[in-house]
Amino acid sequence: MTDGSFEMIAKTLYGLEDVLAQELTALGAENVQTGRRMVSFTGDKAMLYKANFHCRTALRILVPIARFRANNADTVYQEVKRIEWEKYLSPEKTFSVDAVIYSEDFHHSKFVAYRTKDAIADYFNERVGERPSVRLSNPDLCINIHISHKDCTLSIDSSGESLHKRGYRTAQGEAPLNEMLAAGMILKTGWRGESHFVDPMCGSGTLLIEAAMIALNIAPGIYRKGFAFERWPDFDRDLFDEIYNDDSSEREFSFKCYGSDISPVTVQKAEKNIRSAGLTKYIELQTLPFQQFAEAPQPGILITNPPYGERITPDNISELYSMIGERLKHVFTGYSAWILSYKDECFDRIGLRPKHKIKLRNGDLECEYRCYELFAGTNKAYKKAEGERKKAAPRAIAEKQNRKEMASGNYPKGENKVKRPSGDYPKAENKWKRSSGSYPKGENKVKQPSGGYPKGENKVKRPSGSYPKGYRNISEP
Repeated sequence: MTDGSFEMIAKTLYGLEDVLAQELTALGAENVQTGRRMVSFTGDKAMLYKANFHCRTALRILVPIARFRANNADTVYQEVKRIEWEKYLSPEKTFSVDAVIYSEDFHHSKFVAYRTKDAIADYFNERVGERPSVRLSNPDLCINIHISHKDCTLSIDSSGESLHKRGYRTAQGEAPLNEMLAAGMILKTGWRGESHFVDPMCGSGTLLIEAAMIALNIAPGIYRKGFAFERWPDFDRDLFDEIYNDDSSEREFSFKCYGSDISPVTVQKAEKNIRSAGLTKYIELQTLPFQQFAEAPQPGILITNPPYGERITPDNISELYSMIGERLKHVFTGYSAWILSYKDECFDRIGLRPKHKIKLRNGDLECEYRCYELFAGTNKAYKKAEGERKKAAPRAIAEKQNRKEMASGNYPKGENKVKRPSGDYPKAENKWKRSSGSYPKGENKVKQPSGGYPKGENKVKRPSGSYPKGYRNISEP
């Protein structure tokens, strides 16, 4: 690995490419370009470490070492064998190969992986008379070969175990939401902790935990036991420790994350996961069916992943989603409600017109992520207010430009280029600020982990005011 700038590829889920690109740009990545389920970028070794440690929506970070064209496995073998493997591997080390194939010329990804392994083994046998061993679990070097049609990219995997496996989940719920997808869903909304967060069908608590981490700007890599790059020959321990222990980007969260679920067993699992993540101060749980939800904390945002697909029978879909729509309209006035689901018939039963529709994938299911703006009064009154706001916007812009020109004094004497509009107009609304800089870095300054998780929590004051009845703090064991 060079100490200068080099190319990297961050893999992600379909629909989250733009979010991942924003994360990488905020971290300081250069030449950021989005593709299908991936984002390419350039940076140095520090950027490689930061991308693994901070990116919430990356599956893994790959470093390409060779590109070539091939239409059969024998050509792949020959091209792989040309690489100077002593730069990355030695006979006493272990390695694994993962093959991802999108090509009519290659029908079996495992066979491509086998031929790649053979090429590496033969390379060392012919030169030094011994070869590195293949190890599927926790190898010293993870190798990835990606084939699209005839275009082959050979990379080394700097992440190892998929980055969506944060390390805080100790209790598994039924069909749990992928941690990376949960973070992407939250980041898509623009929410960064500026209000309360509510998930009324929280399951094992993944959305709640990811929301609290985003609000506090805690790095998702803080819980992991390690990364593949830590076993590379050129691993810089001091550099990574500096990145790991820097918590300067963490922030206070003056609101709360509220979660509820109909199942007491599921709520207990959520409690365990929240405790494992060290976030009990910021998340309130209760056992409560959504249809009994009678009060929503203000201000707030609702994000949830209700049952769909195999988790619910067709007979129950209509009743469930009709109830969701009824609760949204009567309890969550003033909220933006974001719902991930599977089919149009689910959304149709909600009975509300969505403001946004975003295509996402949850496992093998092609899903849609919809936003509903829940306002007080009738739809007609809301549209009228929106129309007045849009009409006022150009006048506000003109007034601002006029003030600028008057202050600069650059317009002709006696002539104002922009006349100040008459009448009073509403002041510009405060908008949520997207967090800047690098993503969070740990709960307190934590030293490089040795299999455990960080002790302690950020000292964030409990917000004043009352909370909905029935909520409680989870006490430490």
